[in-house]
Amino acid sequence: MFIGEYQHSIDEKGRLAVPVKFRNELAQGAVVTRGLDSSLFLFPKEEWDKLATKLANLPLGQSDTRAFARLMLAGAMDVELDKQGRVILPEYLRQYAGLGKNVVVAGLYTRMEIWDATKWAAYKKATEADAEHIAERLGDLGV
Repeated sequence: MFIGEYQHSIDEKGRLAVPVKFRNELAQGAVVTRGLDSSLFLFPKEEWDKLATKLANLPLGQSDTRAFARLMLAGAMDVELDKQGRVILPEYLRQYAGLGKNVVVAGLYTRMEIWDATKWAAYKKATEADAEHIAERLGDLGV
């Protein structure tokens, strides 16, 4: 389970140190892919396999489902932790998310999101300002 937010940096080779408390869950491999809201998603291999199966079974006749499957599946890359607990984020994914040197790794239960630190701060500020409205909508969904 991934929870919390952590400040990290990406080195000149595109390597990101995964928070220590998350490393065991990535020991069997991981997948990084395009995320939403200008972020990257980092999944343990087992969680990725569940999501990829669902995406592969979406109806091909609907353009929005094809587009989402392409976004997630075509952008995906297998990654492994090195001995220092780092993963290499491919250049095309770093560009997609607009990642600079300073990033935030946010734990979201079954996945991590990797954000440029400045974008994360702006997103978090806007979301916090709208928290009551968001909570009302979630209440309508039974959360």
